[in-house]
Amino acid sequence: MDVKISPSMLASDYANLEAELKKCEDGGADLIHLDVMDGHFVPNISIGAPVIKAMKGVCSVPFDVHLMISDPLQYIDDFADAGANIITFHTECESDIEKTIDKIVERGVKPALAIKPNTPASDALKYADRLSMILVMTVEPGFGGQSFMESTMPKIKEIREKYPDIDIQVDGGINLETVKIAAKAGANVFVAGSAVFKSESPAKTIEALRANGALQGDF
Repeated sequence: MDVKISPSMLASDYANLEAELKKCEDGGADLIHLDVMDGHFVPNISIGAPVIKAMKGVCSVPFDVHLMISDPLQYIDDFADAGANIITFHTECESDIEKTIDKIVERGVKPALAIKPNTPASDALKYADRLSMILVMTVEPGFGGQSFMESTMPKIKEIREKYPDIDIQVDGGINLETVKIAAKAGANVFVAGSAVFKSESPAKTIEALRANGALQGDF
């Protein structure tokens, strides 16, 4: 099981997106995490498909698009056309989950499901056979810079025990210390925003996050 680092552009300098993407690419990032918020499913509003399409034109790293929106099914085509390689949506959304997974697969994109901190792992596990990844939120979705919630770790352990080969992603409060906790629980894909973009050397931080995750994880 490979350890993967997915820098979150939510913490980047939006006035210099191409330069920020370049830092991730040169730094060896495995994925680029892109948070899409609609102001309804979560209280914040972020970027949409047109911005992601523009970013895709200047970056070769696979795009990990996290839809924090109420009706993801309606927008799968838009994000697939924009260049998403992975589309993650929430079990708590209003769309039909099976139909949304079908649509993502139909478009040749990898499907993933996310669960909020208080949502049981079972809500995602019932679809696990069809997923490339499960995202366990380690903060409440909607805002960057929140503190890591260690209380979510039992869910990661449960998923890893039942599906030893699936990618398990964590998002929220990931830094050089919390990455160890999440990896020990069984996560192998780490979304890091502030830890990467607020560091003096994003490349060294990405390398250190990967090393710390590999050290603690049984991969």
